[in-house]
Amino acid sequence: MSDPRQSIIDTCLALEARGLNQGSSGNVSVRDGTGGFFLTPSSLPYDRMQPDDIVQVDIETGEISGPRKPSSEYPIHLALMRERPDAQAIIHTHGPHTTAVACLGRDLPAVHYLIGLFGGPQIRCAPYATFGTEELSANVVTALRQRRAALMANHGLIVLGRDLDQALSLTAEAETLAKLFLSACAAGKPQILDDEEMGRVIEKFRDYGYGPLSD
Repeated sequence: MSDPRQSIIDTCLALEARGLNQGSSGNVSVRDGTGGFFLTPSSLPYDRMQPDDIVQVDIETGEISGPRKPSSEYPIHLALMRERPDAQAIIHTHGPHTTAVACLGRDLPAVHYLIGLFGGPQIRCAPYATFGTEELSANVVTALRQRRAALMANHGLIVLGRDLDQALSLTAEAETLAKLFLSACAAGKPQILDDEEMGRVIEKFRDYGYGPLSD
């Protein structure tokens, strides 16, 4: 079985290669299978990260193990690991297009039916709060109700997955959809699919492994 700490590093490097994060921006976590989760450390560039640098967190107590400080968004990961048993992996990015929509302080609407992959007719935008705060954590938990992704106003994107591969795939998809939305807005007024149609789409996605969410 592969080391989940190395899987986090591999995911971080894949995010950087795709232009979704850079340097030490963003953060990644995955459950450890023993009542805790692994999380990227604070302020350590991905290309210098080693398995021993990855922080381990006890979900029940919040106790941190490891030689490094956890990511500044540790409160978000801890809250989501507690609140969302369907989330095995979490990815937070500062991708240019999702972040641009987040800087507008608006939801990403159903400009394309693939928005349904994220659990609803839009990807909600959580209200702004200072990074690393309990206020931001609470805003994100609320925005992620019945969703697999949320924008964070003036900040970036956060995605939940059944594993790191799914979370990475959804992160890339959200970035593509945000780019499409911004391009459509630049050309005119995009046609947005209504909630009734998106309900049909979401039902169809159950057959592709995107069934009901736990919350």
